[in-house]
Amino acid sequence: MSELPKAYQPQAVESKWYQYWLDEKFFEADPESTKPGFSIVIPPPNVTGMLHMGHVLNNTIQDILARKARMDGKEVLWLPGTDHAGIATQVMVEKSIRKEGLTRHDLGREKFLEKVWEWKDKHGGIIINQLKKLGASCDWSRERFTMDEEYSRCVQHVFVELHKQGLIYRGKRMVNWCPASLTALSDEEVIMTPQKSFLWYFKVQVAEDPGTWMTIATTRPETIPGDTAIAVNPKDPRYGHLVGKHVIRPLPIENKAKIPIVADEHIDLEFGTGVLKVTPAHDKADFDIGQRHKLEIIDVLNADGTTNELAGQDLAGLDRFEARRKAAELLREMGVMEKEEPYENKVGFSERAKVPIEPRLSEQWFLKYPEVEASHKCVVDGHMKFYPDRWAKTYDHWMKNIQDWCISRQLWWGHQIPVWYHNETGEVHCDLEPPANEAEWTRDPDVLDTWFSSWLWPFATMGWTGDKAEDAENPSLKSFYPTTDLVTGPDIIFFWVARMIMAGYSFMGDLPFRNVYYTGIIRDKQGRKMSKTLGNSPDPLVLIEKYGADALRFGTMRSAPLGLDVLFDEKDVELGRNFCNKLWNACRFREMQGGEQEGEIDTKRLNSDDKWILIRLNTAIKEVNQAFEDYKFNEATTTLYRFFWNEYCDWY
Repeated sequence: MSELPKAYQPQAVESKWYQYWLDEKFFEADPESTKPGFSIVIPPPNVTGMLHMGHVLNNTIQDILARKARMDGKEVLWLPGTDHAGIATQVMVEKSIRKEGLTRHDLGREKFLEKVWEWKDKHGGIIINQLKKLGASCDWSRERFTMDEEYSRCVQHVFVELHKQGLIYRGKRMVNWCPASLTALSDEEVIMTPQKSFLWYFKVQVAEDPGTWMTIATTRPETIPGDTAIAVNPKDPRYGHLVGKHVIRPLPIENKAKIPIVADEHIDLEFGTGVLKVTPAHDKADFDIGQRHKLEIIDVLNADGTTNELAGQDLAGLDRFEARRKAAELLREMGVMEKEEPYENKVGFSERAKVPIEPRLSEQWFLKYPEVEASHKCVVDGHMKFYPDRWAKTYDHWMKNIQDWCISRQLWWGHQIPVWYHNETGEVHCDLEPPANEAEWTRDPDVLDTWFSSWLWPFATMGWTGDKAEDAENPSLKSFYPTTDLVTGPDIIFFWVARMIMAGYSFMGDLPFRNVYYTGIIRDKQGRKMSKTLGNSPDPLVLIEKYGADALRFGTMRSAPLGLDVLFDEKDVELGRNFCNKLWNACRFREMQGGEQEGEIDTKRLNSDDKWILIRLNTAIKEVNQAFEDYKFNEATTTLYRFFWNEYCDWY
């Protein structure tokens, strides 16, 4: 037996053994195996992505679960893959071609998509290789991509089926709108950001009582031309006598319309003056008020965030922020501006375009969620376990207040909606295949929300086709669905977890996973969330190069209590490296002191020290197994450290 090198060199050791595991196909799952199955699907990172500390935490936990299941004699499938990341990828490619002086419109849809696929082929494997550096024991032979041909067909099939059931429909509703990317956005793609602005107080005259004025506070004077009412709380004694009357809207100057005063219980008596200007086309809460009171809808903004002709001759054609300044100036000139105050509130920004979004009425495709009751009940009744269980309350609240999902996006990169419109009759054709005489039809240009493909991830990755007979004979689905565990962040309970549960019940007749482990947020030692902006997020690859992957994994898990945020400190990774060194040196010491042959322990030859360490070993094994059972991985690392360093090395 060759002697272990004196110094532990993690890069050499880790790369050697990882390659050996790959060569021996130790990570590849056999669906025909007679062993009990264990499966877990990786939350697919964006194909645009690079490894960050959140990935380290999430994938280390998954790897622990997969490796422990293999040790327990199970047939393990840990299925990897990447997400096409619609808007994120499109924005990156658009930036790339902009350097050549081109826009996607210059290229046209087909040529632009060729560029995106080229970019994906060039950069798409980066994060997969980084996960391998981390030591992830995925079955890489099964790697999937949410835009690969088979997966795309699954997505299209699901759309067509739900459309047939009447659950997918087209309608005009309020959505998050990005004026830069010219697309609807999911709530997950909107970042609420504190912004310093002003609260403008202006007065309006009651039409029926000249000389009676009401003061309104607003952060958006540029939308006054779109106001179709003002609202007060019916419990507010200041304004009750005015309900049912009208005020004169000050803008646009050439159309000072009379708009009604309505009473609505949702008005906050404490905000501003307790009087709200109601602009149904430009605010979600105002839209709801407008629906309750059957108010007119006046949209004064174009899709790109500029004002249109309905804003009036003084404001039309201006950028929305310039229009805001101009509207305030007009109110001052008219003598109705009472005051302006500095004001800080949270404004939604497009995550990718970095501009404030607009609540906008837009014609989009929507999904009325299927299997809501079964999906709600499985968590409430405990058929699916959440760790920690407090997230079950969050899930319960959302499922009780579920709203239809806007599933269309005005992008080119993604799953194009399988709908065609007849050029003359307007007839709608929804099918996997285009209609006959395709030249007479125009395909819907929109693509599906990225989440519409990822909600199918637990079964679409295993070869699901939608053909019941075929799927019933699918070995992977038979052996590995439902999956055992899901590891994810609580920030996507609604966007991903809940939707996967509903998709599982809808298309597989069963829940998609048995247990959900919610990680905490990685923070620096000052408690700040890690971000590129703050510059407090270390590069995991640098840490792996410096300390080794095992050290990074051990240090991260040691500081990650179940369900709590992780206060990351590089000293924990140093501790992990020192622990690896201790293991190595203990093995070298054992190699030098003991024989080469392992054998059964002869209990007659054991002294009191030997018996003590065996008792401590047995205790450690029980504690580690229990920690795994309870998903308390930091306790497992603490026990391992205590036993091996303090008890075995220091005492025994």
